[in-house]
Amino acid sequence: MNEILFFGLNKYPILLKNELYKIIKPIQFKFENENENENENEKQIKQISSGFFSTIFLFENGKAIEYLRDSNKNPEKIQIENIQKVSVGYQDEAILTIEGNVFAKGKDINSKDPNEFINISSLIEDTNDRVIEDVVSGANTIYLLTSNQNIYGIGSNFDCELGFDSEIFEEAEKPILMMKNVSKIFSGNSSNFVFLLNSNQELFGCGYNYQGQLGLGESRKETQIQKLTKIQNIPKGKIIDIKCGYEHSIMLIENENENENLKRKLYSCGDLQCNGLGKYENIYEFTEIKSPLFENDDNILDFSVGNQHTLILTSKGKFIGFGNNEVGQLGTGDTEIQLIPIQIELPKLRFNENIFNYHISCGNHNSFFYYSPSFSNLEEDLIKLFRRKEFCDISFKTENGEIIEAHKLILKYRLNQNQNQIEKLQEIISNKSIKESNQIFEMIYSNRIINPKLYSEIKEIINSNEKIEETMKRIYLNENENDFIIERKEKQYKFPKLILIMRSELYRGMFLSVTNDTSNKVTDYSELSNKSFQIFEYWIYSNQIKDEIQITQEIIDELETGIDYFQLNQTNPNLFDLLINKFTKEGRKYKEEEKEKEIKEKEKEKEKCLIF
Repeated sequence: MNEILFFGLNKYPILLKNELYKIIKPIQFKFENENENENENEKQIKQISSGFFSTIFLFENGKAIEYLRDSNKNPEKIQIENIQKVSVGYQDEAILTIEGNVFAKGKDINSKDPNEFINISSLIEDTNDRVIEDVVSGANTIYLLTSNQNIYGIGSNFDCELGFDSEIFEEAEKPILMMKNVSKIFSGNSSNFVFLLNSNQELFGCGYNYQGQLGLGESRKETQIQKLTKIQNIPKGKIIDIKCGYEHSIMLIENENENENLKRKLYSCGDLQCNGLGKYENIYEFTEIKSPLFENDDNILDFSVGNQHTLILTSKGKFIGFGNNEVGQLGTGDTEIQLIPIQIELPKLRFNENIFNYHISCGNHNSFFYYSPSFSNLEEDLIKLFRRKEFCDISFKTENGEIIEAHKLILKYRLNQNQNQIEKLQEIISNKSIKESNQIFEMIYSNRIINPKLYSEIKEIINSNEKIEETMKRIYLNENENDFIIERKEKQYKFPKLILIMRSELYRGMFLSVTNDTSNKVTDYSELSNKSFQIFEYWIYSNQIKDEIQITQEIIDELETGIDYFQLNQTNPNLFDLLINKFTKEGRKYKEEEKEKEIKEKEKEKEKCLIF
C-alpha cells in the first residue's frame, strides 16, 4: 500500500481536490479509486519526480502515471513499459527503461511535438554507447550516463549547461558527448548547471553560476562557466550525492575520520536570498551546514532540493528543512522563510518503524514525502555489469545477425552448469530481435519476470526459484572461475573480479578505470583476524553473514576500518548494518538468557529457604 504526504503549491487540481492553493502542512495524498480491484495505482510507489509543469509517479511494476499542472484532466498513463527511473525537469521529462533506453519529451527535446516521447538514446551517434545506465534532468537539459561511463547532454545550452559557449552552441537536438569516465551526474529540476563526478572522485561543473552555486569559490563569480571545470576545495570524504536548486547546491559527504556514529554531513553553496543554504550568509564554496538538529548518533538518510528549499530525513526520523516557504513547501504550518535548519512535524506515519524506507521528492514549489521499500541493488548491478563488454566472454546471435555478448560465469550457474541449456538458449535467441534478446538476458541475470510471454518460453532453462545470493555462494566454491588474487598473511585467496566490482567501489574504480592497474594482488587484508576475514569473504559472495558466526565488539571495530578503506558500503544491506543488527540481536538474546538464569537461581534460593 502507498503512503504519500504532499505540501506546498497545489498546482494540480486533479491531484488534490477541494484543497487550498497553498497547502502549508503535510496532508495525505491518495490516488483516485485506490481500492478498486485491478487498479494499477494500487501498486507500490517506487519513485516520485516533480517539476514545474508536471509530476510523474513511478510504480514498482514498471508503469507510471503523469499529472499535468493547471489541468483538469485525469492523470494519464505513460505508454512506456519496464520503467526503471523517471526524472522531471522544469518542462522536460526523461524516462529510463530497464533495457537501457531513455525516452524524453519537452520543447527543448522535441520542438516539433513537445508532448510526444521520443527515444533520445537511439540518437547517440556512437552505436556502442546507446545503452543508458542513468538519466538526470536539469531545468531544460537532460543528461545521459551510458554503460561505458560516458556523459551525453541534450537540450538547452543557454547557460552553458552542456559545457560549450552558448553563443556558439545554443542547444543540442541530439545527445552530444560532454565527458568520459564519469560515475555520477548531479543536477536538479530548476537547475541550469550540472556536476559530473569521475571514477577518481574528482568533481567537475559547468553552467549557470551567477550566485556561486557551482562552489568554485568567491574568486569565480562568472555568470556562466562555459567549460567543465574541476571543483577545488571539496570537503574531505566521499561524495554520496549532490542536489541542485536554482541558485544553490547541497552536497552529501560520507566522512572518513569522524567518530564511529557520525557517518554523513551536508555542505551547501550558493545564494542566501530565500534559498535552502541552511546559513545566514552567501557561500561560494561548499561549507558544512551546522545545527544542533544533526546529532552525533544520527545520520542523513535522504534529502531533496526544490527551486529554493531543502528537506532532509535522518535515521532518528527527524524531518528537517530550510529555505523559501512562501507557498508552504517546507510543511511547517506557516509561510515564514527559514534560513537555518528547522524540525518539521509530520503526521503519524503508518510505517514509522521502518523509517529507512521513506523518501523525499521536492518539486519546484512543492514537496512529497513517501514510503517506498528499498530493495537490494545486486540485481541492478548484475544487469549493468552484463552490459560491459570487457567482462563478457560468450556471444549469442539474434535473428538479424546482431551479436549480444554475455557473462559465461553467471549464465553457467543460472542455467545449472548445463552446456545443453546454454545451447538451447542460443537457439531461442537466434529467433528473437535484439530488444527481446536483451529482455531475456535481463530475466536470467536479475531473476525477475520482465516479459511473461518471453519468460514462459524460456522458463525450462531458468531455475526461477534460485536466488542470486545462492548463485554467488556456488561461485565461491569454484576456484576455476576466480581471476583476482588477494594476499593475506602469506596466503592467497582467489575471487572473481565481477563479484568484487559489484561489492566494492574501490575495486570498481580499480578494474573499470581508464588507467587500469594490471596487477592482481591486494595485500591490505593482513591485519584482519581469521574470523573477520571469514565474515568479509562470505559477505562478498552472499550479501549475508553466516548464522553460526558470533559477532563481537572487536570484530565490529576491526571490520569497520576495512569497510571504510575498501568502500564496501554501497550494497544494500551493507556489511556494517548487518554486523550491528546481528550484534544487537545476539546481545539482546544473551541478556535475556542471563536474566532467565538469574530468575531460576532466585527461585532455587526461595525453594531452599522454604525447606529450612
